[in-house]
Amino acid sequence: MAIGTLKISTFGNTVGSPLENVSITVSDSGGNLIASGMTDSEGKLVPVILSVPSEQLSLTPPEEPQQIPETESEAKSEILEEEDQTVVPDNTVTETAESPLPFGSFNITAQSPDGETVTVDGTQVYADTTSLQNIFFPGQSNDINIPNPTIMGGFPEKIPEAETKRLPFPSGTVVLPKPVVPSIIIVHAGDPSDSSAPNYTVGFKDYIKNVASSEIFATWPHEALKANIIAIVSFTLNRVFTEWYRGKGYSFTVTNSTAYDQAFIYGRNIFADVSDIVDEVFNLYITRPNISQPILAQYSDGIRVIRSGWLSQWGSKELADEGYSALRILQTYYGRDIFLQEAEKVDGIPSSFPGYLDLGSSGQGVRVLQEQLNAISNNFPLIPKLAVDGIFGPKTEESVRIFQQIFNLPVTGAVNFATWYRISDVYVAVRNLAE
Repeated sequence: MAIGTLKISTFGNTVGSPLENVSITVSDSGGNLIASGMTDSEGKLVPVILSVPSEQLSLTPPEEPQQIPETESEAKSEILEEEDQTVVPDNTVTETAESPLPFGSFNITAQSPDGETVTVDGTQVYADTTSLQNIFFPGQSNDINIPNPTIMGGFPEKIPEAETKRLPFPSGTVVLPKPVVPSIIIVHAGDPSDSSAPNYTVGFKDYIKNVASSEIFATWPHEALKANIIAIVSFTLNRVFTEWYRGKGYSFTVTNSTAYDQAFIYGRNIFADVSDIVDEVFNLYITRPNISQPILAQYSDGIRVIRSGWLSQWGSKELADEGYSALRILQTYYGRDIFLQEAEKVDGIPSSFPGYLDLGSSGQGVRVLQEQLNAISNNFPLIPKLAVDGIFGPKTEESVRIFQQIFNLPVTGAVNFATWYRISDVYVAVRNLAE
């Protein structure tokens, strides 16, 4: 057995409204109480240190099973667009014997001061990692069940699609003029045609963090996580750019059906390492020369399902072990001609990243930073108020440090790309509450 950390935070309906005095209990999968307590003024419970399975269980792929070829009908599954060219898979569908869980699984009950209760069953904690569980009151669901990551099997395999989509003429109204990072994603919790399934509205980065935490193991090497996350971002931005589902008459951005899109589990925990990487690369997508859209970067586990031209999740881990960078991993699977592009517009965020800011910096970027931290401090009083003078002095540095501590960022006191946009995200949430 090993040790992992669980951090629980409680909020009103956004991350801009921390909720204190929430009663929390944490138990194991057998119902045995492990920890309990109340959240503080920042909506946080004291971190819970937990005994969890060995890290090695999440670093070793399952033994390669005997492969059973797909039938012709399975290989030619119907896809979303009638004229889209289905890539006939060269994979085999396989099953493996049940293995021990590579993480600890825990159940959480949270009761707000007004008596509302949220339960989360199956929060996952890996060895030597920090798991972040956010709980909202009122939430879009008060009973949350977190399944195993898709890499462990048991989910429908992705129906192959062409990696780029046919676009309408420039006068068309469906496709956006350029790739953008939207402020929100609307996720349909089911197959596209399932009208009974709910829709969840989540922030774009929160969506990417959720998918990455639902798809792969958080203990993998940094470059493997980064490669997988960039693929997830590119896939999502292709759906956004082509307005794929809107063009078919639906009101959502993407589904959580792994047959069509990517796994998303409303309310699930995410992982600190995954969160940090998403904050770093959330506006990067994969593209090729002479095309205008992010590619639909499809992937499979690489053990049970293998497809040519798709990223292999376990293969990416092995390449990272060999020292490959994230870009080189992606080029190994998608081709040497791919490159990474930044989305030209970040929609819904009040000011673009001005560059690295730290002690001694000055100018308009620092002034915007100070104004946003002051607004955030109205809801998070541990963050001290600042003079809005455009000078990054010791007090600004301390405010940044406290913000980073509260929102589980690396505590440096300096403002890099990730910290800037996290401050912007929280500022938007706080501003919307005040309107």
